[in-house]
Amino acid sequence: MCGERCAGSAGFGAESAARPGVESPVQVGTFGIVPVLSREEFDAIEFDAAFSGNHEAAAQRMSRLAVTGTQSASMPRAEAFLRAGEQWLLADDPAAAASGFRLALADGGPVFVDPRVPLSRALFMLGKSAEARSIISELKTEGRRDPRVCDLVAEILVERSDPDGALDWATAGVELCLARESGDSAAAGARAPGPDQPGDNRAELRLLLSLRYRIRNDLGLPEDGYDKLLDELPPGEDGAAAAGRSARTVSESDAGSRSTRTASPSPISPESRPRAS
Repeated sequence: MCGERCAGSAGFGAESAARPGVESPVQVGTFGIVPVLSREEFDAIEFDAAFSGNHEAAAQRMSRLAVTGTQSASMPRAEAFLRAGEQWLLADDPAAAASGFRLALADGGPVFVDPRVPLSRALFMLGKSAEARSIISELKTEGRRDPRVCDLVAEILVERSDPDGALDWATAGVELCLARESGDSAAAGARAPGPDQPGDNRAELRLLLSLRYRIRNDLGLPEDGYDKLLDELPPGEDGAAAAGRSARTVSESDAGSRSTRTASPSPISPESRPRAS
């Protein structure tokens, strides 16, 4: 970004210097252009990568911006590192992804989901299962307060052939969503980062119920009250659920299993991604 602009300035200055009597308006090398991190720019990069399939280029660009850019209210640096890490995962480079997620953690700024969740996915991909499971255990010990985290961890455990662990996390997420709908602030936690609007909570609830049903079906378990609740939700929620999906860090192979839950478009609309809180 800066390189292209600076190159243009250099060319303009050189041309003016070669013409007698024309003063160069820019003295090359006297200043640099520092990009400002922008949510809109990251959304555009994400969209382009989804359509082109070139996630590595997107990851490289996001990583450069995360390091060199000035953070803004709409795009904290920690979130920039986190989104770069997502692209590295999609580019099948879990080592680079893990680095990005660790940088997001080290920064400590606001993010749309706990970086430890996608970090655990990257560690599993790197064959560091013990470290990944340690992170998941740590999240559970701290207290599960974000339905989105429960959903993402449950999906990771499904991928790792741990249906019992996945069912535990999915059920915890369902209970958090129901507690929020009932206004039970004690059960829902101290409003940790998560769906902020009733519609977001309902969309997340449907996703969790769908995932939970699929896990229980695979385990051969009989229908229970939460399974029946999925059928009782108002029709037409699938689109809302797809739009409400946030911070979805997935591998390409997960895209197929996701389609069994909802007809989610690809790519996921960046507008549906919550702002860091």
